[in-house]
Amino acid sequence: MKMHKSITSARVVAAVKRELYGTENPGFCTSCGEEAEGCEPDARNYVCESCDKCSVFGAQELMMEMV
Repeated sequence: MKMHKSITSARVVAAVKRELYGTENPGFCTSCGEEAEGCEPDARNYVCESCDKCSVFGAQELMMEMV
């Protein structure tokens, strides 16, 4: 999967930690790099509110892709 250059492993791990230890549900748009809220951990191809592309993935889903 091609990811925006701003989506780093450190950024994704930090988002997963916020999800596991808090009430946030972060995700990332792989097209524009924006962080999205309200994503299921296994979200795939949600619509991005910033660029309108179906490229938002849940943080845990992206972490699995990076391994």
